[in-house]
Amino acid sequence: MENDNITICAANAYEKKYYFNELFQSVPESIKNELRVICVLFTEEVGGIFTISFDESGDVVLSTTADEEDILYDEISGGLLVKEIQRKRQTLFEELKLFYRIFVKHEKLEELIEEE
Repeated sequence: MENDNITICAANAYEKKYYFNELFQSVPESIKNELRVICVLFTEEVGGIFTISFDESGDVVLSTTADEEDILYDEISGGLLVKEIQRKRQTLFEELKLFYRIFVKHEKLEELIEEE
């Protein structure tokens, strides 16, 4: 699977590790903590690897994968939980998209307001 997404954070149930991309250190601590909780709780509940990233347009992408040998990973539950997180954290992800487009892609706020 080839993608050009930029990962902001990820959690790995196999290694019991959490990763946060240094590129996004200017994100407020409260948001960093919320992202950590989302990632870690997802992997605790479903297993596998959970990633939050940005696509080329700045949309937040949630994805989950698992090792082929992982017979305990439930792909259906993972997909359902991703949809639930997207729905419950919609405002957070809209704010992250705005942050990404302004501070990473250096788009002008005025132009973003005009799009809406």
